Amino acid sequence: MSNIHPTAVINASAKLGRDVEIGPYVVIEGPVEIGDGTKLLAQVHICGHTTIGPECVIHPFAAIGGPPQDHAYHGERSYCRVGARTVIREHVSIHRGTAPESTTTVGSDCMLMATSHVAHNCTVGDHVVMVNAALLAGHVELGHHVLIGGGGAIHQFCRVGEFTMIAGLSRITQDAAPYMCFTERNVLSGLNRVGLRRNGFEREVINELHELERQLFREQRPVRKVAEELRGTVKSDAARRLIDFVLTDTRRGIAGCRT
Repeated sequence: MSNIHPTAVINASAKLGRDVEIGPYVVIEGPVEIGDGTKLLAQVHICGHTTIGPECVIHPFAAIGGPPQDHAYHGERSYCRVGARTVIREHVSIHRGTAPESTTTVGSDCMLMATSHVAHNCTVGDHVVMVNAALLAGHVELGHHVLIGGGGAIHQFCRVGEFTMIAGLSRITQDAAPYMCFTERNVLSGLNRVGLRRNGFEREVINELHELERQLFREQRPVRKVAEELRGTVKSDAARRLIDFVLTDTRRGIAGCRT
């Protein structure tokens, strides 16, 4: 049985799972679905076609599923989805998609710290950490295990690869390759060795990624040409994913290298 505070306002079309906790002055508008065991603390606002996974914790004044801040949006049906066990702290905003039937997605086991923002049509992977005031513009893609430091901002249509660390107050306006660290404005500062070790990457894989980082980004040659040359020589799955990331079509270019 769910525990619902008497001051909460819940639309009749909402669907609540088992053991959901709804705190004081929570507002749920429209066909929202809340997973089993999720806790909505005081003053949370969730609206639209929004799905929240099980065992999430959403803190006061978070606003999830609201209409996008996009002049192209004219009230079409779109979606917002949050995975399991994700923690959303105070004043976080997550907006639903712009185009009809499009979706903004936040994965499982993420932590979105206070005042961070996920704009329309973003795709956020699992185990992502967005530190206070981190900002994603529209259509940004974050891979799994990305960490964005406080005040870091990602330009629209940028991709950030898995296990990438973005330093606080950085501005990313191009695609940020997986397994790397970035600072300032698109400055590649090296391999995310600490993050890789903490996540169980073997030494041989880390060394291979380090050598790839040198060849792709330090030799002042066109990165796609180098990636094509190296494609058949890499050994680990992680190295292959790095090569594939570089060779995938990009709208913004690749940060820290010649294109």
